[in-house]
Amino acid sequence: MKYKSLMAGALVALSYGAQAAPEQPQYVSDWWHQSVNVVGSTHTRFGPQFNNDVYLEYEAFAKKDWFDFYGYLDLTNFFGVGNSNANGIFDHGSPMFMEIEPRFSIDKLTNTDLSIGPIKEWYFANNYIYDMGRNSDNRQNTWYMGLGTDIDTHTPVNLSLNVYAKYQWENYGAANENSWDGYRFKVKYFVPIGSVWGGKLSYVGFTNFDWGSDLRDKSDASRTSNSIASSHVLSLTYDHWHYSFVARYFHNGGQWADGQELNFGSGNFEVKSTGWGYYAVVGYNF
Repeated sequence: MKYKSLMAGALVALSYGAQAAPEQPQYVSDWWHQSVNVVGSTHTRFGPQFNNDVYLEYEAFAKKDWFDFYGYLDLTNFFGVGNSNANGIFDHGSPMFMEIEPRFSIDKLTNTDLSIGPIKEWYFANNYIYDMGRNSDNRQNTWYMGLGTDIDTHTPVNLSLNVYAKYQWENYGAANENSWDGYRFKVKYFVPIGSVWGGKLSYVGFTNFDWGSDLRDKSDASRTSNSIASSHVLSLTYDHWHYSFVARYFHNGGQWADGQELNFGSGNFEVKSTGWGYYAVVGYNF
């Protein structure tokens, strides 16, 4: 059984969308901001074993009227570079991994000002994750749905908060499939730093707090009811090119209990699901 979830820590689209003026004519669309990226990752901890990979990614960001969107699609192990856990599109692994985060403004759709204190706007928020896999035991299909907000920080810092309930369809054969199973709190923030080497340097933060799952109760001590994935991105953005370095901290990544001993048929190993993973991203905005 293959456990794989490659959520690219590439939040470049956040900084790109925040800095690229919509009226600039050099892009295909004046509101649908998109890029193609090459992503190198090491020591990612969404499964019970480290994963290293180099892959191709399509990424998009949009904010127009009542519609707010971020998403990406990864072609895993596209370049044939990675460890034995990184099988992908060309070597009998997952052909595709995608994540989208559409939010729909309740204020604008109802033509009502629902702002309260620092809360500027309310959204019906979604976070959908799909790992295509080669069969159901290698597939993830997860939908988080709930409420989102934009927060007025009275500074150049952009801040959004979202809280979701999770419905879990396929989950690599785990015991919580086809059920409502837990909650997620997501915080995202964008901090402009300044101009460096002719580009715009920014810091982007993104943290998922997952809790309330029944997975441990339904399976065994190797799984957990909670997990954290916290990404910290330094992004250097130009009109068309962008470069990012991402440090991501995992706590019980993928709801695997750190320190447990497992054996998937190739000998015993210790789960190392808590610690840091890293990404490097080079992308072209078009």
